[in-house]
Amino acid sequence: MEYVFEPAPVVAVPVVGSEQGFPVRRVYCVGRNYAEHAKEMGFTGREDPFFFCKPADAILAIADGDTGEMPYPSKTANLHYEMELVVVLGKGGKDVPVEQANELVWGYALGLDMTRRDLQGEAKKQGRPWEVGKAFDQSAPIGPIHPKSKTGVLDKGAIWLDVDGQRKQSSDLSQMIWNIPESISYLSGLFELQPGDLIFTGTPEGVGAVVRGNIITGGVEGLGELSVRIV
Repeated sequence: MEYVFEPAPVVAVPVVGSEQGFPVRRVYCVGRNYAEHAKEMGFTGREDPFFFCKPADAILAIADGDTGEMPYPSKTANLHYEMELVVVLGKGGKDVPVEQANELVWGYALGLDMTRRDLQGEAKKQGRPWEVGKAFDQSAPIGPIHPKSKTGVLDKGAIWLDVDGQRKQSSDLSQMIWNIPESISYLSGLFELQPGDLIFTGTPEGVGAVVRGNIITGGVEGLGELSVRIV
């Protein structure tokens, strides 16, 4: 088939220790998935998980050991960081049982769900979708993918974030309200999951604003660090 114009290249994330890139299909995000973060956003309890999406081309892939650069986005005066473990799917499925959900996982990565909090808050007030607050260009910085074959299954371990060397977020993966298999299983009842799907699994408490010049450094135990400068 001939196209009216040249199609955009496939969005891909590098894989640790490999020359291969991992092609991205969809980016799902779990909302309010740590109890203390839910509280700081005004919610309590173990509500059913909910999800929102970012477009694949919102990915800002950062090579291992590099400090990425993210432009401060337009139309906001309140850009927030949210440090997250990203689950990378190598298999798909629909209505996947919880006990089989980890079989879909190919690997893990460090990610930031960057948020125009003022625009998100205004959308919430008016009962509107969150895209302008969550799905803007380069709103999903992500580090290289670590294959599960090397890391093993991640269900606990420290998750943290610093801004200019000051600790802002600190928790453990075990503090997720809905763990990774539960989130995958629930999501697979809403959408048929496919290889190449990414799931940002939620952020701990301590979210806050950054400005131009700030350096965000975050990590998850066993996955190294992700570093991003706001420019």
